[in-house]
Amino acid sequence: MAIKVLIKRRVPLEKARETITLFRQLRILATAQEGYISGETLRSLDTPEEFIVISAWQSAQDWKNWLASQQRKEIQSKIDQLLGGETSYDIYHYGFSA
Repeated sequence: MAIKVLIKRRVPLEKARETITLFRQLRILATAQEGYISGETLRSLDTPEEFIVISAWQSAQDWKNWLASQQRKEIQSKIDQLLGGETSYDIYHYGFSA
């Protein structure tokens, strides 16, 4: 079952340029992962420090494989250090079935 993952981050304006570069690196690597469908990064018009990344995956297992990959962990660690905290992820599936 296909899923979407929502990642919400606050990025201080003075760290935006460096953080956005890391976001792009993650996206490039993710596109090569099995099960990756699409992704987009949104920045709030009202609160420019707020970013939401939405990615779509063929299955929760495909997402978990990407989440566990060493390449992703290395870049994610840089993002967490830069922003001063860990990133959290919300995973959603399509439809109303359990």
